[in-house]
Amino acid sequence: MEPRETHERTRRAVFLQAAAAAGLALLPGLRPPDLGEAAGQAFPTRTGEEVLPWLDQPAPNPVPQIAGGLLRWEELRSFLTPIEQFFTVAHYGQPQVDAHAWSLEVGGLVERPLTLTLDELRARPRQEVAFTLECAGNHGLPFLHGAIGTARWAGTPLAPLLAEAGVLPRGSEVVFWGADAGEEEIRETKVTQHFARSMSVADASDPTLLLCYEMNGEPLPAKHGAPVRLIAPGWYGIANVKWLTRIEVRDTRLQNRFMARDYVTLRAEQRDSETVWAETWVGRSLLKSAPAHVTTTTPTGMGTGAGTGPHYRIIGAAWGAPIARVEVRLDGGPWLPATIDRSDPADEGEFTWRLWSYDWGSPTPGEHAVTSRAIATDGRVQPAPDDPWITGKVTYWESNAQITRRVAIPAAALRAK
Repeated sequence: MEPRETHERTRRAVFLQAAAAAGLALLPGLRPPDLGEAAGQAFPTRTGEEVLPWLDQPAPNPVPQIAGGLLRWEELRSFLTPIEQFFTVAHYGQPQVDAHAWSLEVGGLVERPLTLTLDELRARPRQEVAFTLECAGNHGLPFLHGAIGTARWAGTPLAPLLAEAGVLPRGSEVVFWGADAGEEEIRETKVTQHFARSMSVADASDPTLLLCYEMNGEPLPAKHGAPVRLIAPGWYGIANVKWLTRIEVRDTRLQNRFMARDYVTLRAEQRDSETVWAETWVGRSLLKSAPAHVTTTTPTGMGTGAGTGPHYRIIGAAWGAPIARVEVRLDGGPWLPATIDRSDPADEGEFTWRLWSYDWGSPTPGEHAVTSRAIATDGRVQPAPDDPWITGKVTYWESNAQITRRVAIPAAALRAK
């Protein structure tokens, strides 16, 4: 049997080549201003700290026009991601939408179809949510390691709007249509399709879902879905439809490219001695963590009692579920408890990443492996790379295995410079 590590590289290389050849029009996307003191509280830094580069850098991005602005983990400095640094994914490019002429239709299997302008949406009750948005393909391809960011999103809740329209008893699914469109070939027939995703009426009625028109206190930028996008906290980026134009209630689940062909995870499951292949659509985010960077502080920047050598910290993030704790493993050793750093309580929430750190002290010079794992409040543990949940998966979406990064600690002579 092919070793897991080799199998993973081969599998991802095949998908990368196929995706790039097709223009990689198959991902999801999103990103928030420098919040100054609040961000400093959320992600504490220390005087004189410097960041060490990881040795294992992601592959060059072959499709920046589709997946852009990817987070460089060494540059993670704040709880909220500045808007100009927030990643984007656009399957059909960015449509040109006139906000003044724009309107949102709510129709299908409803008693009272509605049409609302942007001003009418803004006049409705306003709600905010801090939400870490991650592309479902993040860490699934060699170059796609930074398709994640956290923002404070604002808009009007979707649930009251659906209640006002009056979903008919046989309505079971809510479809969200975007303005972006592209040509698809389906069974040798070329058609123009708009980007669209659907979820159940029950899921769409969750009070946290927003028709969003603000991002980090500013008007929603065009590249992030203006004038209005769906924000579905706790769901992968693909479900957070940008450039909304229509919300339609149907009695069947949508079966388009982004629900039935792409963003479908194929996984082998064992049933006694038989292997059964299951296909599931990508929906809610999965439990995950990642080491962000390693910092070093010189003795002069550490204050009294620091000792004579540089001091190292490992800093990272955990997300995808309410986080109970985070653990760190060094060079394959035992799991060690990390400290979850406290951010501004106004930013922390059920749907945001938690930033954590581990005091590494003075490790020996040379190359080291740093692994993290998150544990949710319900007891779930982020799976290891050799977990059947991971090894049985042959598509790159929903890649939430424990992540290992490699870093070089310089020799004492170099550290003293």
